[in-house]
Amino acid sequence: MDNGASRIFRTKRKSLPLGGQTHIVGILNLTPDSFSDGGQFVDLDRAQEHFHKMISEGASIIDIGGESTRPGHMPISVEEEIKRVLPFIEKIRGETDCLISVDTSKSEVAEVCLKAGVDIINDIWGGQGDPAMATTIAKYDAACILMHNSEQGISDKGQLVEHIKDYLKQSLDIALKAGVRAESICFDPGLGFGKSFEDNWEIMRNLDAFNAFEKPILLGASRKSMIAKLLNLEDPKDRLSGTLATTALAAIHDVDFVRVHDVLENSHCLKVINHCTHYEKN
Repeated sequence: MDNGASRIFRTKRKSLPLGGQTHIVGILNLTPDSFSDGGQFVDLDRAQEHFHKMISEGASIIDIGGESTRPGHMPISVEEEIKRVLPFIEKIRGETDCLISVDTSKSEVAEVCLKAGVDIINDIWGGQGDPAMATTIAKYDAACILMHNSEQGISDKGQLVEHIKDYLKQSLDIALKAGVRAESICFDPGLGFGKSFEDNWEIMRNLDAFNAFEKPILLGASRKSMIAKLLNLEDPKDRLSGTLATTALAAIHDVDFVRVHDVLENSHCLKVINHCTHYEKN
């Protein structure tokens, strides 16, 4: 792995060093219908307990979601999404200095959350879905995760990686033009979003290609159907071993963030990888 300790992912609250380790983004879905853990954390006390548990297990960021984005999900209103996430953010923000991200593609939701102390907006449309998203992020001097997405899918499979890179370049241009700081932008190639089974694994085989941006990269493979289909596992909770393999691959290829459900196990995996890649004999 690259030891470029001078690289950072900047948020208004604090910056995370990049290049020396792969950071964990813990998933906390405050939804009744997410594909893996829908309904588990709609109770605020239970969500609070899980939030602190993931921090203790090694998460650098907790990513809070109020709307399921699984295939076939039912869209919800701005009001409903705010109703799901805002009370928890207001409850938890004063208890921790941990970085909090909100997974939303709606600028109205982003604004309310940023005002309440959220540090990062994780937009599954990379700032290209809601024209006010980038300016909202810039208004609060916040950080963002910009993901590749495609409603139509990608027809030219031979150019899959280049297509994703072109999309992310457009997202970058939008964010910078709006005033988002360059060091506060992270990219996500969007595993599972408008992509086939083979598309997802093609991305995994070409993780190095995304380092060309010289921006932090986030990978979100945790418990996804690409693992389920490969290993023939129906229950999302049985997909941990496959997830750990993607986390190891991410770390080996200098991916800066992995977004996962099982923080402790992924933390252990990364600790082993880090020990092997940074070990020096005395």
